Amino acid sequence: MQQTVPVSLALGGGGARGLAHIVVLEALDDLAIKPVEIAGTSIGAILGAGYAGGLSGKEIRDAVLALFSKRSKTAQLFWQMRGKRVLPRLSFTDFDPSVVLETFVGDLIPAKFEDLQIPMTVVATDFYGWSERVFQSGDLHQAVAASFAIPVLFSPVRVDGRILVDGGFVNPLPFDHLCADNMCVAVDVTGGPKAPAMENDRQQAPMPAMREMIFGVTQLLMQSIAAEKLKSRRPDILFRPQIEEFGVLEFMKAKDILQAADRDRDIIKRSISDKLENMR
Repeated sequence: MQQTVPVSLALGGGGARGLAHIVVLEALDDLAIKPVEIAGTSIGAILGAGYAGGLSGKEIRDAVLALFSKRSKTAQLFWQMRGKRVLPRLSFTDFDPSVVLETFVGDLIPAKFEDLQIPMTVVATDFYGWSERVFQSGDLHQAVAASFAIPVLFSPVRVDGRILVDGGFVNPLPFDHLCADNMCVAVDVTGGPKAPAMENDRQQAPMPAMREMIFGVTQLLMQSIAAEKLKSRRPDILFRPQIEEFGVLEFMKAKDILQAADRDRDIIKRSISDKLENMR
């Protein structure tokens, strides 16, 4: 397919659900479309940085499946991080996101923004500044680590004296950082709290556990922010993959998440092709 209209790509935050971004990247590859710019938040920043650095969607898929195909291998990587930082026990809680990034995908992402093949914007949250922090140059690894530093799981990242946390708290779907003149493709993987299955309408839903409550409220906050942004400007194409059944931390279900998102791959390709044809 001949690309005649510049395409910009926004990849939102959503934890493990964000692995569905890979299917969109593969769809763009199938169409031989190379975005002219990418904006990413949290998991979208991680995958977007790999893609902007030159990896294909297929190569990113293979890397993710290799990382999360066996629980023993994933646990081994966490034990390696334990050697880099003293922890009371092996858990997700309070890891240094920079160490996590280097351990899992550091060799797949260029060190500097200037090394990327596609210009990229990474969004994080300035905790004490009550605002978003936007990165477009300099240390890419540091920016990406800050962008996915969600509290409870990871410690904050200090950049230029500022305390930064996950970008999803201020901008979960950063399409507003892309050129409005381009065709904008945005991928929303936020999701929300999943209601438990109940046998009948009279059955009461169980109280959520504290961690489930924290992540659920965070997702609701992100949904509200995105909804308000969409009232003033909408991307040309907005994808919401059908992956609500998966939790924020269920990375070990990477294969299942990708299979679920794969059902929309042809729809994604047709939507992009039709939109480009109409914009010529």
